[in-house]
Amino acid sequence: MAINVDTVYKTVLLILNQQQRGYMTPDEFNKVAAQVQLNIFEKYEDDLNQQYRTPQNDTEYANRIKNIEENLQNFQKYINNASVAGAITGTNPFTIDTAVVTDLYRLGSVMYKGEQLTQYAQRNEITQLLLSPLTQPTTNFPIYLYEEGKLYVYPTSITTANDINISYLKKPADPIWGYGVGTLGQFEYSAGTSTDFELTVSEQTNVISRVLAYAGIIINDPTIIQIAAGEVQKEEQNSKT
Repeated sequence: MAINVDTVYKTVLLILNQQQRGYMTPDEFNKVAAQVQLNIFEKYEDDLNQQYRTPQNDTEYANRIKNIEENLQNFQKYINNASVAGAITGTNPFTIDTAVVTDLYRLGSVMYKGEQLTQYAQRNEITQLLLSPLTQPTTNFPIYLYEEGKLYVYPTSITTANDINISYLKKPADPIWGYGVGTLGQFEYSAGTSTDFELTVSEQTNVISRVLAYAGIIINDPTIIQIAAGEVQKEEQNSKT
């Protein structure tokens, strides 16, 4: 379940206005909200990497690896030319067409004929692998290099773009608090032109704290910055210890 953008914005305004500390316009909020969502989204991978190196418990709701993976599941996509026409073009190197795959954020796995998972290799590794008959890639055990939006698949006899499948993390859509202007000049929420946060509702408190930290900078209020930053730091410590 996504986080309602109207709930976040009105909560932020309520906290700011409680002691008449200042105001955050919808346009300011929208820019800050997009940055906050991206910051939280980018941390998932680092947090997941850290948790894989930490002993886990098997409690149903307190397994941190499971919880982070659930947070990421809405951003995971798997496509090929059958599901998204023109997503992958060329005859090796293949091109992931970003005009078609507009939400590509980070490439995950590359598969050949949907079955054999290809191994990622860097350019210097590929040179070494190709030199030895024992390590040369085959159609049963292909490898790939990903540079500047292009997939170099080895062996180079693989030339059909329709045989290539990819998984990736998509970039979250920017949250937008859409609005109209009322008869008194006030901003009125418009659900039809709004976009909710794509983060799960479990992140709502984290989102509000981070938006407030930015709001404190905008209205030049060190107290708001301190309180919000403290809440963010507490949340991060609790999630890692």
